[in-house]
Amino acid sequence: MVKMDKKWVILCSTAVAAAYTSGFYSTETQAVKMESAQHNQISLHTKVQQSGTTGNIANYALNQQNKKAKQKYKDGTFTGSGMNRRGDIQVAVTLRKDKIVDVQISNWGMHYSESDVVDLPGQVIQRQSANVGIVSGATYSTEAFTDAVQDAINQAQNS
Repeated sequence: MVKMDKKWVILCSTAVAAAYTSGFYSTETQAVKMESAQHNQISLHTKVQQSGTTGNIANYALNQQNKKAKQKYKDGTFTGSGMNRRGDIQVAVTLRKDKIVDVQISNWGMHYSESDVVDLPGQVIQRQSANVGIVSGATYSTEAFTDAVQDAINQAQNS
């Protein structure tokens, strides 16, 4: 009978310890989350005060989000490159207020003549996209040009 009692004591003690441990970890995790949230709120409140923004924290956060959402691309001129088995090409793409305003072929190292793709920069500006029509007889050059423009646009993206 004494052996049976010890087994029950050990079993119950183990169950109590397991329940205590799981309760401790779950409440500790919640406490850490709450502490982190309070820290973030205090940090955000400090930024609101420093910026001189009137209103509450939610308005400040919304204003910051709107600023980021306003422009998808940075303003400026960005260089991109494309290449294939026929050579390589570099372009300079200028963006202002999320619009492509200029595209220049800055370095032509393709096997074929640059005159084959002379109209492509205008198509990029017109379409506001790197997706241009394939030039018959200059497929590789067109694809390299498209890759170069897309490379430049990717570099201009706001993160």
